Amino acid sequence: MWCDNDVHCAMYQHNGEEIFVIDGHVHLWDATEENIKHDGGEEFIQCFYDYHTTFTPEDRQWSIDEYRKYGADRMVEDLFGNAAADMAIFQPTYLTDFYEDGFNTTEQNAELATEHPERFVLNGTFDPRDGEEGLEYLEELHEKYDIPGVKLYTAEWRGESKGWRLDDEEAFRFLEKCQELGIENIHAHKGPTIRPLNRDAFDVADIDDAASSFPELNFVVEHVGLPRLDDFCWIAAQENNVYGGLAVAAPFAQNRPGKFSEIMSELLWWLGEDRVLFGSDYALWNPDWLVEEVIEAELTQEHRAEYGVEWDTETKKKVMGENIADLYDIDIETKRREFRDDEISQEFGLGDHYASEEPAAADD
Repeated sequence: MWCDNDVHCAMYQHNGEEIFVIDGHVHLWDATEENIKHDGGEEFIQCFYDYHTTFTPEDRQWSIDEYRKYGADRMVEDLFGNAAADMAIFQPTYLTDFYEDGFNTTEQNAELATEHPERFVLNGTFDPRDGEEGLEYLEELHEKYDIPGVKLYTAEWRGESKGWRLDDEEAFRFLEKCQELGIENIHAHKGPTIRPLNRDAFDVADIDDAASSFPELNFVVEHVGLPRLDDFCWIAAQENNVYGGLAVAAPFAQNRPGKFSEIMSELLWWLGEDRVLFGSDYALWNPDWLVEEVIEAELTQEHRAEYGVEWDTETKKKVMGENIADLYDIDIETKRREFRDDEISQEFGLGDHYASEEPAAADD
């Protein structure tokens, strides 16, 4: 990683080459006690915090109080000032049955995304249980923010309902609306359960029919279906518009390197190097240590021999940024030029690095 004397870091350096990092999964949430309106809201953030402390190096762990609400200024510094990320994509999680103002809504994210549009991509959401009002809301989000994608939370509680499926007829109406509006990137949370949500409501099986029915849309399965990695890989192998998001899988690189090697080997064997996308899941985990752990991770000799795949520099470039740049029509070279004198580079002293013709030396 390149860092200056003030420990401000910019584009990651690996084996003498720059890796442009797009963090494909970030949140700006509010889980303060005054925002919680249901016991599930407290259970939810406590479960998040358990994930945080389990996979974060002890000296990098946050207190529960700062974890509840860290705010926009800290987010900008964590992502760009003291980290190796160059851009980030907001993935909202509303949970309005649990939180008075929502846990992490598009409107809340939009304040920061509109302040730094060169650095953030703003996604919206939909919930088919909202019916006609939900379709109208999706249109409003697109009209106001020109959202290129949506984040879907199929296990979210809504009244008596404790989840929904992407292959339901009502969900197809919303996917049709996305297609009509040009919202091409469909991010679905399909990972480990979070208290008190139901594990089965995150099952990956509904991705199959949705992806085959809407081949023009890109379905990003966040958390690569864990703990259903095998099911996800079989679906993704037959549907070339299905991608795997590494959020939650990524921190295994830190304290379960063998497991990380297994997960990456499976993904690279089944999906190939073009359909795997990095995400930190900030603020579950902070990219200021996670990016380095993932990029510097190695596959075991056994996995390299069995799967015939490599976690080499070219693959890392694709997974850490280039693949999601393709999905979101981000021109990386143009961004590099823009970042030479954008507001964030000026704030954290990164302009010289982005302006350099040659990569800065790695800080070992």
